[in-house]
Amino acid sequence: MTKTEFVLGWLEEHGIEYQVHYHPPLPTIEEALAYWKNIDSTHCKNLFFRNHKGNRHYMASFECHKNLDIHGLEHIVRQGKLSFASPERMDRCIGVTPGSVCAYGLINDMNLVEHPAIISADGTRDFGWVKEGVNPKELFDNGHRVKYFLDAELKTAERISFHPCENTASVVVSNAAFLRFLEIWGGEIEWIPLGTVPFGSFLTNEPNGTVPNGPI
Repeated sequence: MTKTEFVLGWLEEHGIEYQVHYHPPLPTIEEALAYWKNIDSTHCKNLFFRNHKGNRHYMASFECHKNLDIHGLEHIVRQGKLSFASPERMDRCIGVTPGSVCAYGLINDMNLVEHPAIISADGTRDFGWVKEGVNPKELFDNGHRVKYFLDAELKTAERISFHPCENTASVVVSNAAFLRFLEIWGGEIEWIPLGTVPFGSFLTNEPNGTVPNGPI
């Protein structure tokens, strides 16, 4: 089963209607725009980061023509310097490779623990059982490995498009369907003015987790 088939099957299983458009691999926005121009949807850039310690992971999505000020995001996250996640981290946390980061990778960030953390007086956390291969130190208290930042303007997008964990297709869903997807995922979401006019020195226009200077 391909990753695309897995994602589409998951959406069908959860009653989420979609339209799928197949195309050649599209690792950059410049290549993707030629195929997206006839698809009536808001298309996104999606980036995946790790914090300085390497024990927290963040996804950021914003409209594809915008740029992201990484220093501005660092100020919001308050976890020190953010770095692009390595291919190994992308695969381990959200089941994708560089050039294919997408919201649907969060399907791989579900059912990792028995329950959210129960925190004892000494600060230790009890998740019950933890899925094999998952490092509890990478988990937020809610039992997920990823916190998701979305540009606030996406909240009103009529239709929104993401790759299905492979950049050989684009999947379009309605606003209501996307919000339903996020609800099922169940992790922490923050809607912020994410892809606004740049106000820092380190900008990126690399889409979907493509790292211009190599992963860290």
